[in-house]
Amino acid sequence: MAAVRFTGGHLALPRTLYNPPMARITVPEADALIDKHLPVLDHGFVRLVDYLGGDQRILQAARVSYGSGTKSVRQDKALINYLYRNLHTSPFEQVVLTFHCKLPIFVARQWIRHRTARLNELSGRYSVMSDEFYVPDASRVALQSEDNKQGSGESIAPAQARRVLELLKSGQDRAYAEYSGLVDDGIARELARINLPLSLYTEWYWQIDLHNLFHFLRLRLDSHAQYEIRAYGEALAKCAKAVAPLAYDAFEEHGLYGARLSRRELKLIRAVFEKAGIDAQSDLSGFTKLPKRRLAEFKQKLWGTSDEAAEEIKPVDREEPAG
Repeated sequence: MAAVRFTGGHLALPRTLYNPPMARITVPEADALIDKHLPVLDHGFVRLVDYLGGDQRILQAARVSYGSGTKSVRQDKALINYLYRNLHTSPFEQVVLTFHCKLPIFVARQWIRHRTARLNELSGRYSVMSDEFYVPDASRVALQSEDNKQGSGESIAPAQARRVLELLKSGQDRAYAEYSGLVDDGIARELARINLPLSLYTEWYWQIDLHNLFHFLRLRLDSHAQYEIRAYGEALAKCAKAVAPLAYDAFEEHGLYGARLSRRELKLIRAVFEKAGIDAQSDLSGFTKLPKRRLAEFKQKLWGTSDEAAEEIKPVDREEPAG
């Protein structure tokens, strides 16, 4: 362990132990959302309870290895983009968000598939469940998709949709009336609740780091995700963007609206390019506003070539313009 010494009556820490002090990071846009209910569906909401860190925490964590302090916004944005697109994800895990959510149980069961989070849910063993159920809008009533086993297909006639909603509502009313009767008769709540439907609303506190929240949003904001959980994803995304706007911009650029390609798909793209007379040596600057280093990275992804322009600068020092 490095020695600790006194200099002029003051404690002097060796460089290996020193990290510039940094006050708790606050983000005004995020503070404005604290304890605000963001309405979702008919009775649900998402509420940002608290957050730890923001863009500056990501940057501090990334730069701690060589002690560089805060730089310009342009450099900060470039570094966060570099980290995200190259899957250097640990700095994003330094940022943590805590939410209070009210959601239908069937949405919660999809949500809970994301296991890299911490949660506490309302318990029907301890509490009497509220008489609140999700009833979709008539426009949401559709037939089963013929080519997607877990999705909706064509809409149905308005009269048929109204009939479906009436059946859903009457079933909810009946189930809750029976549940209330059992509770009033002194039947144990843990047993009385078991016939309540998946449309019943539950609540939980849910805490997750930014890296895993981005993974959640990439899946749950996708057009193939069920509408109801996409609606919650949009509310969560609003909070994430407020807490770490530079990181969220990188997520949109490289995660949410980016794409992963298989080996065969890459071969197909190469073949299309080469048929058009474009190869690894071609100048692509006329096709895009991407900076030189990003173009070099693109060529490396597509053709496996390297470029000195992309290699001569250390990742943490990249200052490419936003693009």
